[in-house]
Amino acid sequence: MIGWKFAFTRRWAGYLALTILFAAICAGLGTWQLARRAEALAEIVKVDANFDSEPIPLEQALPDRQSFAESQKWLPVVITGTYLKADELIVRNRPLNIHPGFEVLTPLRLTDGTVFIVDRGWLPTGDTPEAPASVPEAPDGEVTVVARLKAGEPSLAGRSALGNQIATINLTEVQGRLGLPTYTGAYGLMKSEDPAPGERPVAVTRPARDEGPHLSYAFQWFVFALLAFVGLGWAIRQEFRSVNADDPQERARALERARRQAAKPRSDAEVEDDLIDSPR
Repeated sequence: MIGWKFAFTRRWAGYLALTILFAAICAGLGTWQLARRAEALAEIVKVDANFDSEPIPLEQALPDRQSFAESQKWLPVVITGTYLKADELIVRNRPLNIHPGFEVLTPLRLTDGTVFIVDRGWLPTGDTPEAPASVPEAPDGEVTVVARLKAGEPSLAGRSALGNQIATINLTEVQGRLGLPTYTGAYGLMKSEDPAPGERPVAVTRPARDEGPHLSYAFQWFVFALLAFVGLGWAIRQEFRSVNADDPQERARALERARRQAAKPRSDAEVEDDLIDSPR
């Protein structure tokens, strides 16, 4: 094989195909990271726009029980009603800062008879991981609640719970348990309630304004895709030098490379290695 003919063999075609496949996978992973970053930025926009805004009436935010738009996430609403404490539910498997625990859902019956689900906050596990030690009691009588909207959750296959516990905040399932007309588009993370009880579950905190490392990860994946072709080019060049070693022009280039290498300043480590390896 003389010249570049070797590069058009089946072996090198296979190397090229593997390089393209590797680069495509890296590009796909980079694109996925960019999509993850876009989701994180969209979440930051919703937090900035809604979290600390003035509460609006629930019926204004959600004209009917199925209403909810993702742009309304974290939007504070004000609701007045009476807690159905006998129908309170405990949501399992709700960690907070790596600590296992639960969330407390208390249905709030409004003056028109409909029910809005209020997540009153988080509780740690008790003496056993099966339930919290105690649940702070919701206020009696009429109460005015300010809560931040959040979409309901889907059911998870293989996840179940018994008694007054539920596996996920699936609002359709909650409505089925209550047997009452219930808001199924969204529920509320409680900010405050009036009258305020002496003790309440741990309130939700403002989400961190952090887009994560997705942009740097995407850049790394795109660089890996580029380096795959750089590595393929280097390998082709090395084989060219090998198969054309007897060509006068290639021999001249090899001598010139050797001359430039010898002319480079030597590091202290290289000098020390020569002294150690030289005979006494």
